[in-house]
Amino acid sequence: MPLYRDFSDDKATILVWKYDGNDDLNIDELLEPENAEKVKDYHPKKLLEVLMVRRLLKSLKPDSKILYREREPFLSPNDAEISITHSYPFAAIAVSKNKIGIDIEKFNPKILRVIDKFTYENERGFIPSDAEVIFYTIIWSVKESMYKIHHSKHWSLKKHYEVKPFGLKHLYDIRCRVHDDKISDELKARVKFFDDYCFTIVEE
Repeated sequence: MPLYRDFSDDKATILVWKYDGNDDLNIDELLEPENAEKVKDYHPKKLLEVLMVRRLLKSLKPDSKILYREREPFLSPNDAEISITHSYPFAAIAVSKNKIGIDIEKFNPKILRVIDKFTYENERGFIPSDAEVIFYTIIWSVKESMYKIHHSKHWSLKKHYEVKPFGLKHLYDIRCRVHDDKISDELKARVKFFDDYCFTIVEE
């Protein structure tokens, strides 16, 4: 199981794995019994993604499980914060002392069809017309990562998650914010590119 990327820092271990078809992913060894019902109807590729994340966890914390609270993953025993993401053939995990959100997205022009769902028109003025797919994918991914830190079924990526203007030369320090009528939490994101994918990390 060779790692594809290691984006760990002094606060978190952040690992990315690319499945090559030869890795042994034994569902009986990797999947928690508590999640058997959850995955029973998963597409084979989605199930592989789930098992890849578990394999990554075993390399870091062999005695831990990933369980869910209203779709939010958490570690058992609950001795660290966790975030997971996958987009076949990639899967990634982050284990941290603090809350953390990670997300992986493939660059795809189809994102331009849904920009009204996650951005306001007045948020788009800094985006160059010849790089819209790149910028909107980054914005979507940063907002997804923030959602994994601060989430609510009543919140929307458009209304409650903000990404400040940024340039492609400064992807290590993208300012972003989670807010509603009670809180306003300023955060920073860092973004990596590989294999036509965008990988985003937001740490508290």
